[in-house]
Amino acid sequence: MILMSTTTAADQPATPAIAKSILGIHHITAIAGDPDRNIDFYTRLLGLRLVKITVNFDDPASYHLYYGDGSGHPGTILTFFVWSGAGRGRIGNNQVTTSSFAIPRGAAQYWRERFRAHSIEFEVPEERFGDRLIAIPDPDGLRLELIESDLADRSYVWEGSDVPPDASIKGFHGATLSEMPCERTARLLTNTMGLRFTGNEQNRYRYQVPGVGPAKTIDVVCVPGGVEGRVAVGTVHHIAFRTRNDEEQTAWLSELKRLGYHLSPVMDRVYFHSIYYREPGGILFEIATDPPGFTLDEPLDRLGTTLKLPPWFESHRREIEASLPEIAVLRKEPVT
Repeated sequence: MILMSTTTAADQPATPAIAKSILGIHHITAIAGDPDRNIDFYTRLLGLRLVKITVNFDDPASYHLYYGDGSGHPGTILTFFVWSGAGRGRIGNNQVTTSSFAIPRGAAQYWRERFRAHSIEFEVPEERFGDRLIAIPDPDGLRLELIESDLADRSYVWEGSDVPPDASIKGFHGATLSEMPCERTARLLTNTMGLRFTGNEQNRYRYQVPGVGPAKTIDVVCVPGGVEGRVAVGTVHHIAFRTRNDEEQTAWLSELKRLGYHLSPVMDRVYFHSIYYREPGGILFEIATDPPGFTLDEPLDRLGTTLKLPPWFESHRREIEASLPEIAVLRKEPVT
């Protein structure tokens, strides 16, 4: 049993007096190579909304693209740093190896037909924990899954998509972490972050945030002897977990420091506030606030239509725009 290892000081349960909670996955951030190809795949094929076009706040010479449902709800957001010209990464241990979307029950057949019509290779593995799923790579090799789930939130809809609402992606189902060793990561998820161990299938161990809804599932796969992952194009950079507000985030900052983790200061990401730390296996974890949200600098009906910069970069807009590759959506031209 994965939870039976010796507990260290950093694995002690969280202090009960601190009022805080993890609500589920906030977003997952991966690396893409070509922005037009990335936008075409996620909007035209998968039917997600391009919620925000901005830059990597730590590297403003590269794009940061956000996809989600029509309103950009936390728990629906897959984002990409665009590293144009960079090499492929390696998917492996101590990495988020699969990002899984939730689709309604019965929708798998629609997606099989859609993928065939677009000549997209896909796999239909055996059911996992009783759920049917489809596995596909994105154009850069990032591993994705579409999982039929009763937890798919039917209010997560993008009406601008040609995917019918009864088949469309409804936010995240969860994510898979590949680890070796696994025990300390498992204890962080349960003892500190409040997820519950709900079962396993062979070397896959499932942890879930209490409550009903999507984006609450984390699978930890133990892979002895597996290759070490390397972050670059086609891999996940980090996974972010939701917390309600700045006050709860401050409580998490204090608690994780108490447990011996090295954390970033609170970072202003404009649409949310973030703290970062590495879990015991080395995966970069983020705790992000739900507010302020993506309508802070664009109205809902205009999300993802212009390049938005944080206020501290606006005086450098001309230089930043000159350093970025042109993308079709900003030229208002079709992707070819």
